[in-house]
Amino acid sequence: QVQLVESGGGLVQPGGSLRLSCVASGFTFSNYAMNWYRQVPGKERELVCTITPAGDMTNCADSVKGRFTISRDNDKKTVNLQMNSLKPEDTAVYYCNAKYRIYNHWGQGTQVTVSS
Repeated sequence: QVQLVESGGGLVQPGGSLRLSCVASGFTFSNYAMNWYRQVPGKERELVCTITPAGDMTNCADSVKGRFTISRDNDKKTVNLQMNSLKPEDTAVYYCNAKYRIYNHWGQGTQVTVSS
């Protein structure tokens, strides 16, 4: 059974930091590119950051570059998103995603709220 379980979301003040984690099971994690997406009500889900299967290349959206960092541990089957200098516009539900060829798996999402 494929599972992606996110954790680490919550309420944080502007300028603060959060670290999201996603633990995978039920598939060959090291084959998959891993992604973090986010979505706010009424808007399309947007790609935040992506990392290659080996973890040797990453890329993040311009809106979060320099503030967010994606990383992975293939032995522990986890992918993390370190979010620094958070802004109110980062408020969203954040989703972990795994992609490989025709396979596309999603987590249930974790809420991140940036507010004073």
